[in-house]
Amino acid sequence: MTDVLDPFRLDGKVAVLTGAGSGIGKATAELFASVGASLILGDIDEVAVTSTADAITAAGGDAVALRCDITQKSDNEALVGRAVADYGRLDVMGNIAGVPHNQMLTDVTEEELDRMLAINLKGPFFGVQAALGQMLTQEAGGSIINVASSGMDFAAPTLAVYAMTKAAVASLGRTAAIEGAHKRVRVNTIAPGATVTAFTEVSVTDEDGNINSEALDGKIKMLTGASPMQMIGEAEDQANLILYLASDASRFATGQIWRCNGGAPMVW
Repeated sequence: MTDVLDPFRLDGKVAVLTGAGSGIGKATAELFASVGASLILGDIDEVAVTSTADAITAAGGDAVALRCDITQKSDNEALVGRAVADYGRLDVMGNIAGVPHNQMLTDVTEEELDRMLAINLKGPFFGVQAALGQMLTQEAGGSIINVASSGMDFAAPTLAVYAMTKAAVASLGRTAAIEGAHKRVRVNTIAPGATVTAFTEVSVTDEDGNINSEALDGKIKMLTGASPMQMIGEAEDQANLILYLASDASRFATGQIWRCNGGAPMVW
């Protein structure tokens, strides 16, 4: 008898995920492996992404790790190329890697702006470009998932650069969806709200790498209080949504922005 959850499984599917060394990327890799996907994992932190792949393999999954600087077109192409070399195709691309940024607009230097554009915009662009190029040659189509942010939905001090890059990623997804639709390549974007990851600690960490636990607790309480649900997201919450969009359960969904944020923008 067919299980109602079968459409959510990824048995026999090949997925490339960036940012898989930590946070949402790591949680997504672990979830994908648990439902049968074969994984090519990329991250600029080679030690971290290798640890993710090793843990998946040790648990009986199928994963390989590659160091990937998403700002480099060739590195994105290498991830997709490895999937094709090992399995003959690419079914899912998750462009998850990205970095936060908090700085008043008038204080942003040209160098910092260029860095953010390279990581948060060029990176996903190169990922979509490489994946779409491959998927358009296949008969089975595919699914591309980009990660933007709910920060693009509201105006707040210090978010100018971050929100701008994430809004651009959402726009990229819609255009790519149109270009891939005729071959049933689906492209969707998720927009996470406040989610606990390693980046949550960045603003409360000193120059020596010491985390101010009191400040961290205060930050989490503040973010929790900003949610109508009085919750802060976990990486797994976003991974669950990414799985839906990667799976055949969402086969008729494309070109959309999916917000997973506890309703937070409603109160800004």
